[in-house]
Amino acid sequence: MTDPDLTSCLDMIDLTSGQDYRNSSMGWNRDAKLAEMKSPGLRYILVRDGVGAMAAFTSFMPTYEEGQPVLYCYEIHLLDRVRKSGLGRLLMGYLCNIAATLPPITKVMLTCFASNEGARAFYEQMGFVTDDISPRPRVLRGGRETRAPDYVILSKVVDRLTSG
Repeated sequence: MTDPDLTSCLDMIDLTSGQDYRNSSMGWNRDAKLAEMKSPGLRYILVRDGVGAMAAFTSFMPTYEEGQPVLYCYEIHLLDRVRKSGLGRLLMGYLCNIAATLPPITKVMLTCFASNEGARAFYEQMGFVTDDISPRPRVLRGGRETRAPDYVILSKVVDRLTSG
């Protein structure tokens, strides 16, 4: 991945989700996000428009969550002009197909900001559900107040692709 492409992806994250980060307990740290984006093993699918400008991307990596092998979707971002075009569904379909060809992976996982209701509805339409490892609301001292987590972890079980 070239440095300009990495910068374009980072800018797209800031544009499409930066406010969600800023409003969360995690906050937005551009340098930390860039370091994460350079993680060894992280793979990207880039989508360019007719003039070569970045219009969407997804990043993913086979990894382990709670000891279970999964394909983790680190990011999926689309510019407004390509949303509602079927592109997001296509990209998520690619991830599910990749997971289905990588034994022993049985599911795709991702993290979604609780405040991003549109994204969550999209993932649920794609068959994602709240995973068992997703954080639950915490009851604070005194037991009268709960604090909801800033994010949910969603997952989708994938069917193994067989040849023939």
